[in-house]
Amino acid sequence: MHQPAPLAPGTLVQGYRIVRNLAVGGFSIVYLAINARSQQVAIKEYLPATLSSRVSGTTHTQTSPDKLRLYRLGLQSFFHEGRALAEISHPGVSSVLDFFAANGTVYMVMNFLQGNSLQDFIVNARQQRGAGNLGEATICSLFLEFFAAVRVVHQRKLLHLDLKPGNIFITSDDRVVLIDFGAARHALDPEAMALRPMYTPGFAAPELYVRGTPLGPWTDVYSLGACLYSCMRGYPPMDVPTRRKTDNLAAHLERLRGVYSDALLSVVGRCLSLEPGLRPQSVLELQKSLPYGLAQAQ
Repeated sequence: MHQPAPLAPGTLVQGYRIVRNLAVGGFSIVYLAINARSQQVAIKEYLPATLSSRVSGTTHTQTSPDKLRLYRLGLQSFFHEGRALAEISHPGVSSVLDFFAANGTVYMVMNFLQGNSLQDFIVNARQQRGAGNLGEATICSLFLEFFAAVRVVHQRKLLHLDLKPGNIFITSDDRVVLIDFGAARHALDPEAMALRPMYTPGFAAPELYVRGTPLGPWTDVYSLGACLYSCMRGYPPMDVPTRRKTDNLAAHLERLRGVYSDALLSVVGRCLSLEPGLRPQSVLELQKSLPYGLAQAQ
C-alpha cells in the first residue's frame, strides 16, 4: 500500500498551520497544527491510502475515476461521523473543535493531548514485569473509566471498530481518552457499513473479516476484550484467521490463573468469543461483568 504524501510542515489549511505529522493510518493522517491563537491542535485529514493519492509538496488529493464512488462514500461517512462526534461532550472522548472541507477532502480538528497511549504503558510494563503485565486493580480502574466513554459513542449509534491500546490515551492529568475514530461507522446505516474499516489484527472481531455480517456493540466488545488481554499478557491475542485454525486462547488465559481473578479471566474469555452471540452484547453488560464493575457502572 502506497500512502499518499502528507501535507508539508508550514502548510496553511483554513487558518491552521501544519507543524508536523503525528500518525499515519489506512484512512487518515493526523497532524500537529497551530491555530490562529497560537494554540496547539490535532488535525485529522481523511486520506484513504487505497483510494486516493497526493504528490509530495502539493495539497490537493487525487482519486482515479474507478475509485471515486468509494472515496466519496468514505468521505461522506467521515464527514457525518465528525459532526456526530462534535456533539459528544464527554471527558473520555477526544473533543472535536472544528470540521471543514478543503483540498478535495475533509478535516477534523481536535484537542491536542499530552500524555501516552495505553500501548506505551503495556510495552513498558512488559519489559519490566512479564506475565501479570498490569495489576488487576489498575486494569479495572482504567477500563471502568474507559467503558463509560465507549458507551457514550454507542449511544450515538456509532461503532468505533478500531479499539486498541494505541487508540486509548492516558493524559498527563490521568484522564483516559478514546481517540482516533478513523474507522468509526454508523451502526444503523447500511450504506456507511458497505465501506469496511481497515481492521487491526488481534483486535478485530471475526465479523469484520466477512462482508455482510451484522455489526453492533458486540463487535467493539471483542476489541475491548483484546485490549484487556493485552494489558494482562503484554501482547494481543492471535488474529481471527489463526484462531479459527488453532485456538489457544483458553490455554493462554489459564496460564494467568492465580495472577488475575477468575472473574476477570472469565470476562476476557467471553469478550473474545468467536461467536458474537456469546459475548456481552453491550458495553454496559461488560462493565457490570468486570470485577467491581457492578457497583461502579453508572
